[in-house]
Amino acid sequence: MENFRYFEYSDFTCKCGCGLNNQSISHVKKLDIARGIAGIPFVVTCGCRCSKHNKEVGGSETSSHLIGCATDILADTSTKRYRILSGLIGAGFERIEIGYKKAWGDKTKQWIHVDDDISKSQGVLWIET
Repeated sequence: MENFRYFEYSDFTCKCGCGLNNQSISHVKKLDIARGIAGIPFVVTCGCRCSKHNKEVGGSETSSHLIGCATDILADTSTKRYRILSGLIGAGFERIEIGYKKAWGDKTKQWIHVDDDISKSQGVLWIET
């Protein structure tokens, strides 16, 4: 198994508990570079997903999480978002989503999704609310 500076491969295991981890090694290596550039910890909230978990969380049928080339990172302050985005772009990622959803009460979910799915449009940044 590969050694990464900032991550454990297990950080990317499906969060439903099924044990699936098909995360691309090259994707994690690129994230490692991005994390070094950003200079702040990346809290992985989602790596790969099994199809069952993808349905449970409302993921797209063509989600890049299903094929192990996507990661969601906690980005709960504007400073963290800026640093994470700078790192991801500096590392060469070309597919980035900024996510923000009002949840229960005053709680919000804020994340950055990044993938390197070559079957999808490149050089894109989108917002999910």
